[in-house]
Amino acid sequence: MPIVILRATLIGAMLTSPAFAEPKRPLIEQCAACHGEDGIARDTEVPHLAGQNEGYLYRQMMAFRSGKRLHKEMRYMAREMTPAEIAALAAYYAALPPR
Repeated sequence: MPIVILRATLIGAMLTSPAFAEPKRPLIEQCAACHGEDGIARDTEVPHLAGQNEGYLYRQMMAFRSGKRLHKEMRYMAREMTPAEIAALAAYYAALPPR
């Protein structure tokens, strides 16, 4: 199986697994400080997360985690999270109604 298909299959399984349905409350609170618990940021310089594409959110957090996407605070936050926690947060914010 080509590595791209295998990777997509694994990520798809992670994103749809019931184990990732709800992130731990402290993670939501950390994100909510800037992005809002409802996923609507209060600061115009911070992006809204509510209703964003789940895969997009996951990929961006993994890019922050690896350092491929640069942002001091986001890199710190993402490095402290496991891929499973990132997947749970992506699912949580994607499920919120957009503004």
